[in-house]
Amino acid sequence: MTDTVVRIAARGEGVTESGRHLPFTAPGDMVQPGGIALPGPHRAVPPCRHFPECGGCQLQHIDDEAYAVFLADRIASALAAQGISAPDIQPPHISPPVSRRRASLRAERKGNFVLLGFNAEKSHRIIDMRECHILRRELFALVAPLRKLMGELLGPRGGGGVRMILADQGADILLEKVNVDGLKANEALAAFAETHRLARLALDDGYGPQTRWEPEPVTVTLGGIAVPLPYGAFLQATAEGEAALIAAVREAVGEALTVADLFAGLGTFALSLEGRSLAVEGDRDAALALKGAANRAQRPVFVDHRDLFRRPLDEKELGRFEAVVLDPPRAGAKEQVALLARCAVPRVAYVSCNPSTFARDAKMLVEGGYRLDWVRPVGQFRWSIHVELAACFSR
Repeated sequence: MTDTVVRIAARGEGVTESGRHLPFTAPGDMVQPGGIALPGPHRAVPPCRHFPECGGCQLQHIDDEAYAVFLADRIASALAAQGISAPDIQPPHISPPVSRRRASLRAERKGNFVLLGFNAEKSHRIIDMRECHILRRELFALVAPLRKLMGELLGPRGGGGVRMILADQGADILLEKVNVDGLKANEALAAFAETHRLARLALDDGYGPQTRWEPEPVTVTLGGIAVPLPYGAFLQATAEGEAALIAAVREAVGEALTVADLFAGLGTFALSLEGRSLAVEGDRDAALALKGAANRAQRPVFVDHRDLFRRPLDEKELGRFEAVVLDPPRAGAKEQVALLARCAVPRVAYVSCNPSTFARDAKMLVEGGYRLDWVRPVGQFRWSIHVELAACFSR
């Protein structure tokens, strides 16, 4: 008897009606007794030659309809595990191909050849990138030149990293674990930056980033304001995903005129909201960048450099606001949410990159009297098992 694949599990494998987990199968595939899967209506042809070996993507073999269901199912399952009934899960946003504006690549020299790309799935082995269907074209165009440059800079059997971000002025490149000694190497570095019109080129040899090229200050535009881009600052993976999250947060906040934006980063949400905002951020460089940008633009955004894990806002501080925005790291915001659940803030917008920790925090809010009104899945990391979301809570 055949067995039908009915869903995609959290790690990307297909799950059949009988509970079998089979990699690289899609919902609707028919699995024969010998384990051979006959393609169903949601099986897609992977566009990239590196799939499935490259760890950058896990789900190129399913179509967008099945991928949207996977995103929603991940969130519903996480909430169910915490005893929360699935709310209104809205249609997911899925960023288009060739839209990723940041990436971290690894490089390794083997003799006269340099490997540059993402790691293989569940491995430290580097897949030498010859095509990519997720990176912005401006960034992928630098892969081959960077491979040549790293060949000049890395020692025998040497390894390093390349962090790429597309800023307002162009590509911002940080080379990691690379030493540049001597006139020839320094000239090669300067020539590379000038030839490819980089926004910035920096090196990190283990003691922190050192700028080697920056013709003008590097910025990213958030809420219509150019914000200085510090090294290591968080930026949403795609412009399309960022816009979808901002729209969801604005909807969740509603007409609130006093908002606390917690884990504010560079101000993705604080600079996009109406009224007065308190932006709280634990990273000093990000907080300073946001404060300077808001002051120059005369925006009513007040910045507090504060570690919300060690010193969350208490009930009295939270009580001043009509809405709260939360965008914590993958670990969630357990310490802050515990206090938020006891206050009277009417509306909470929660942005998360981890359905499991979101569901844990959502349980505390619901037990504190909030209602989970809706959740909007966001697939910024197209074809991956990484799920993001925005949610609205109200009292």
